[in-house]
Amino acid sequence: MLKFENNQTFLFFPFTVCVLYTQAIGNKEWREFGRTEVIDNTLNPDFVRKFIMDYFFEERENLRFDFYDVDSKSPNLSKHDFLGQMFCTLGEIVGSQGSRLEKSIVGIPGKKCGTVIVTAEELGCCRDSVLMQFCANKLDKKDFFGKSDPFLVFHRSNEDGSFTICHKTEVVKNTLNPVWQAFKISVRALCNGDYDRTIKVEVYDWDRDGSHDFIGEFTTSYRELSRGQSQFNVYEVINPKKKGKKKKYVNSGTVTLLSFLIETEVSFLDYIKGGYVIINLILASTGNPLQPTSLHYMNPYQLNAYGMALRAVGEIIQDYDSDKMFPALGFGARLPPDGRVSHEFALNGNPQNPYCHGIDGVMEAYYRSLKSVQLYGPTNFAPVINHVARYAASVKDGSQYFVLLIITDGVISDMAQTKESIVNASRLPMSIIIVGVGPAEFDAMEELDGDVVRISSRGRFAERDIVQFVPFRDYIDRSGNHVLSMARLAKDVLAEIPEQFLSYMRVRGIKPSPAPPPYTPPVHVLQTQI
Repeated sequence: MLKFENNQTFLFFPFTVCVLYTQAIGNKEWREFGRTEVIDNTLNPDFVRKFIMDYFFEERENLRFDFYDVDSKSPNLSKHDFLGQMFCTLGEIVGSQGSRLEKSIVGIPGKKCGTVIVTAEELGCCRDSVLMQFCANKLDKKDFFGKSDPFLVFHRSNEDGSFTICHKTEVVKNTLNPVWQAFKISVRALCNGDYDRTIKVEVYDWDRDGSHDFIGEFTTSYRELSRGQSQFNVYEVINPKKKGKKKKYVNSGTVTLLSFLIETEVSFLDYIKGGYVIINLILASTGNPLQPTSLHYMNPYQLNAYGMALRAVGEIIQDYDSDKMFPALGFGARLPPDGRVSHEFALNGNPQNPYCHGIDGVMEAYYRSLKSVQLYGPTNFAPVINHVARYAASVKDGSQYFVLLIITDGVISDMAQTKESIVNASRLPMSIIIVGVGPAEFDAMEELDGDVVRISSRGRFAERDIVQFVPFRDYIDRSGNHVLSMARLAKDVLAEIPEQFLSYMRVRGIKPSPAPPPYTPPVHVLQTQI
């Protein structure tokens, strides 16, 4: 939906087209992604054509929407009048309330160009699953000393005409009239989201040596199956060889669909759309910022390692925080005026209100703190994890989720206490990201990650995996392309957040709130001055 301001002068209402551009990571070039249809003679065009894009929480996707008044049939945009443009990220759209972003159009100096409303929707077929159950009657007898031991094999057809196995049922022993257990399969796995694509089902008699005997086969489609139990979903099992040899051959039995239930999997986007907020807390560690060898060294020409890691992760994750206010804490420093050592202090110097506006505000507070505090060891994680856990423990309904970003250059000093804190925090709506900067040995951090062995403390295991660790040095680009290397860093540390978020919601049985109703454009027509 597009709204142009009244103070734009048009001899006639514009014939408007929207052109979407995307920008590859580390590349300043904009590439055209697609165009909408042309909407005639209105100041409030509501475009129908949709753009289908891949969405990844952990990646920053820059978008540009350009608007033109179409004067001819020429596809050359320079032949048409430029009306303005809007810049945003895909995450910004998804992270807005109801995944609906309203933003001002810019691009014409001295003019208010109007506003544009962009909405994002997740494609439903990508996350639907079906629960199906089948039975069979009068299947061919294949075993000499008994009946058959039948099972079904489902195949999805491919674009080139070949078939790929997508599911096998269990074996039902010694029967010609088996009833198989209900099974669940995603629509994508079953038919790749194409409701009319052929699904081939083969019926076999199980043999212990693996040389299963072919009984017969039939074909169907998702659309046919979705009719549910009916005369349309009773299938004759045909053995092509028998059919070719025997004139009186009818079939090798029948397979009947007993039930077909569509289930829509709840996704990360459902929670975001329903208004669930991700809150971020960002931290730093030890080193002398005045020495060029320090990882905190304030180089006037480029960000230090802390700054690069903070911005890489923060710029993506801030799109999912509604007010963009982040409590930013530091740990391991002597504080003015008395030099007291603190492992939990506000970077902005205000312990009553440690919030900073946006990642730029966090960066400003971080650099300001380096001038006023003396960074000091040891590196204790437990105090800051417990600090965030106190926030998270107060949220019982799943309405908020906390992401703690720890950026550290020190070997951890309180491992036992940190393990205990992580095990306790695994029951809460929070995740922990640890970025290790510098040459230190980070073997202990790998242990906290818990990808291989679930972290435990005093005989208690973490309820779920909530920690992701990466060493910053693995992402340093020797060619100097920090944009690409930091994009890879952000991708790797954020990739697990959606599943960690969902695992908490599933364990607690928390369903997403209903999305706000879709935007209804105004029915009145704006008047314009000529």
